[in-house]
Amino acid sequence: MVRSGRGRDGAPVMLDVAARAGVSYQTVSRVINDQPGVRGSTRERVLAAMRELGYRPSLAARSLASGRSHTIGIVATGSDLHGPVRTLRGVDEAARDAGYSVSTETLSRFDRASALAAGERLTAQGVEGIVAIDPEVDAAAALRELQAGGPLVVLRGGLDDLAAGVGFDGAAGARSAVRHLLDLGHPTVRHLAGPLRWAAARSRADGWRAALEAAGAPVHEPLQGDWSARSGYEAGHVLAADPGVSAVFAANDQMAIGLLRALHEAGRAVPGDVSVVGFDDVPEAAYLIPPLTTLRQDFADEGRRAVGMLLAQIEGAGTEPVPVRMLPDLVVRSSTGRYTPPPPAGGMPQ
Repeated sequence: MVRSGRGRDGAPVMLDVAARAGVSYQTVSRVINDQPGVRGSTRERVLAAMRELGYRPSLAARSLASGRSHTIGIVATGSDLHGPVRTLRGVDEAARDAGYSVSTETLSRFDRASALAAGERLTAQGVEGIVAIDPEVDAAAALRELQAGGPLVVLRGGLDDLAAGVGFDGAAGARSAVRHLLDLGHPTVRHLAGPLRWAAARSRADGWRAALEAAGAPVHEPLQGDWSARSGYEAGHVLAADPGVSAVFAANDQMAIGLLRALHEAGRAVPGDVSVVGFDDVPEAAYLIPPLTTLRQDFADEGRRAVGMLLAQIEGAGTEPVPVRMLPDLVVRSSTGRYTPPPPAGGMPQ
């Protein structure tokens, strides 16, 4: 007979699971570590007992028993911007849901040297794979080196350089934003770009330019911000001073928020004088004045897909990873409206 017991904090232990399932301690251990030699019906009984008791296997014990760390590494920029923060949270939650612990390296710059150093630190910790979030364009070579050393998935980093990549198609999202504004009658759309050393900023700028060229609309060189509301505010003063500006696509919502304030201060009504589209759909976007038209990304789903792709490599699924391109959804709110041509020079017609 198996005795029942509780851990020091009152949490259920393997002996409790064994007692509930009517099996030996060793059988519970084999189920937890996914070892052979356990009948399907017995395995299901043990798993049901674990669920009923709320038992969570010790990662340390699993590591000792299996010779594996059950840990994945995350490399990301130490940014407080909405997109990177939500992406990091999505990956972290998906990894923990899959029974893996997480070790995170946050970088001030995600360039080649920083990527290699972070990869070495994570490898020394025994991680079984790495998720790289929002690398800069010049980190691609370093990521290829890391990929040669073990499982790697790149999130939001441009999917042409590495097969194992998951991300939203920023170019497609930008094209849909521009088409929306052109369909409202705007003769062209100006662009407030993010830092072009980021693949995400480049893809959105590429999509914006391609949509204008396909429509035969004039293309002005984009202004470039740094993803912050402050940079959007500063660029907004430049755009507000140009009476020919009637529509702006900003590469993220933070810059769009700064732009909205600059337009307001300059007396340019939104959307009466200038229509504005952002990217990301931050929680505040629906509560701005006016509510912001933007492109929504499901960061939790993105994280789940990335972790699933990484675990397939770790577990040796035997199939080559295929890049996953997800499409952002255009959320139309009140910051965009139909184009109204300005009155002719000299005032309103008589």
